[in-house]
Amino acid sequence: MQLRIATYNIHKGVSAFGRKARIHGIKEAINLLDADLVFLQEVQGQHDYHAEVHTQWPQVGQHEFLAGESHHSAYGMNAVYEHGHHGNALLSRFPIASFANHDVSDHEFEQRGILHAVVHKSGAEVHCFVIHLGLFAASRRRQVQALIDTIRSSLPPDAPLIIAGDFNDWNQKLSRTLYQELGVIEAFDVDAHHGTPTFSLKGVRALLTGTKARHARTFPAGLPWLCLDRVYLRGFRVAEASVLKGAPWSSLSDHVPITATLELLSGGK
Repeated sequence: MQLRIATYNIHKGVSAFGRKARIHGIKEAINLLDADLVFLQEVQGQHDYHAEVHTQWPQVGQHEFLAGESHHSAYGMNAVYEHGHHGNALLSRFPIASFANHDVSDHEFEQRGILHAVVHKSGAEVHCFVIHLGLFAASRRRQVQALIDTIRSSLPPDAPLIIAGDFNDWNQKLSRTLYQELGVIEAFDVDAHHGTPTFSLKGVRALLTGTKARHARTFPAGLPWLCLDRVYLRGFRVAEASVLKGAPWSSLSDHVPITATLELLSGGK
């Protein structure tokens, strides 16, 4: 089984300070990706002010608008405010069997959640976790531990697993924990492209030497430098992984997306 996936922080579908609507351009660009699964962050389920000031603002939540007729969608509402709310979303070309949003808010100033959706594809159950972690390192560590606890308590140990999103991990401190605790690979690990189902050699080397893994640079969109967005996998081989830079991505959001083509390893259920 092969899957094409993408992860993208869409910055609520607007430009800086909400001056211009970007949501229609984002929809066109996402459609061109032809991805089976799209992991989205900063998705507005509702925004009354933007609906009032921007012409042709979608009449449905952005997750439904972006899904269109081609994809199913799941939405996890995280940040709630007077005029609306936003959170994470998954777009799936395949049926979504179930989904749940796990509140991992660490303090009152940041409302964060992890969306867990189970997707059925060719007889396999693929567990998808859409991530947008906090701005503070201590918060991110606790949120990653909550993710690990959820996966260990609710998933079979060999279940195919995709964890993707905006980790805000600018100093690249979280991969070591995820490698050790979940046995995942990251899409840009060299050995991920050769079918290693658990640790990559580079990932293990990073654990032993304290060096940083080489993740994709995705922020800021105009000149990507920081490695904020990630795709962690279990039970898959990575056939290809790319960062989409330049037009149109440099002007649609403050992040650029990652895409990856995955192949399910034998034994995935």
